[in-house]
Amino acid sequence: MGLIDFIIVILIISWLGGFALHIGGGLIHLILVIALIVLVARVLGFSV
Repeated sequence: MGLIDFIIVILIISWLGGFALHIGGGLIHLILVIALIVLVARVLGFSV
């Protein structure tokens, strides 16, 4: 697992924790969207 994959996993766990505990505000949602864009770009074969 690469560093970007590890960061994506951590962000998703933080995002789910934010829903459960109502912490983090809108920032974690913005970071999650960026992580999902990077993940999709990697799956489609773009160099990110």
